[in-house]
Amino acid sequence: MTDTAAPPDTGPSPEQPGFEALAGAVDEALARVTALDDDARGPALALKDAVEAFHRDGLVTIVRTLKNDPAGRELLFGLVDDPHVRALFTLHGIIRADPATRALEALETVRPYLQSHGGDVELVRIEGGIGFVRLHGACSGCSMSAVTLTEMVAEALIEGVEEISAVEVLDDEPTAAFIPLEGLGRIDSGWVRGPFVAELTGDRPHRWEVDGECYILVNHGGRVAAFRNECVHQGRSLDGGMLEDGVLTCPWHGFTFDVGSGECLSAPGAQLEQIPLRIDDARVWVRAN
Repeated sequence: MTDTAAPPDTGPSPEQPGFEALAGAVDEALARVTALDDDARGPALALKDAVEAFHRDGLVTIVRTLKNDPAGRELLFGLVDDPHVRALFTLHGIIRADPATRALEALETVRPYLQSHGGDVELVRIEGGIGFVRLHGACSGCSMSAVTLTEMVAEALIEGVEEISAVEVLDDEPTAAFIPLEGLGRIDSGWVRGPFVAELTGDRPHRWEVDGECYILVNHGGRVAAFRNECVHQGRSLDGGMLEDGVLTCPWHGFTFDVGSGECLSAPGAQLEQIPLRIDDARVWVRAN
């Protein structure tokens, strides 16, 4: 009788670490290598790159062979559903995330800077090679700072997603608050009920006082903003100023401000103090100090 070898057991053994443990070990080892001094870190990273390139070449051969066979193609599709295999293929650039996922990852690289300047960005959709985004806060408007932040967003998307060749900015419109507001007047979170959006009309800002503090509310083209009622020049009130084409002019010495971002157009680098604001049921809520 001829002995036949038993088929290999390809299932995980009880003592084999899982995907999360393996990934964590890789991250920990890489962190240790990164923390080495320059003389040691360089050769260690070179070894890592060489091993990854060696593995990638073998993986590419396996994938190409499977794709060329109908049965192998089906097997390959099943393998990609495994998180370990998918992570391995992604690491070596064999498969890539969809354009929307890569676009979100690209925006995350600039979001901290945008938020530090009072702005933010939202990916709306990708269509016909164009990335459509909506900018919020200081990113929206026609001031120099807004233009710079917009260019930063466009550059991140075009460089990070090859399917995107252009970026189009959609209008930023007031939306219902994503923070639930209950009751009337001041609530525990610090949000204070203000006027209805429909009341913010005319060619002058709306003066509003609460708890001894004075603010101005402006509504330009459906975009509502709140600022402390103090000019950056001498701290005088702005509620008597004129609003025209998205620009507020101080009634005392003529300093001008972008009503979307609060940026001083007369003295670049100066900025009105912007107050957090939300719209809920067509009413303005301000987070006063």
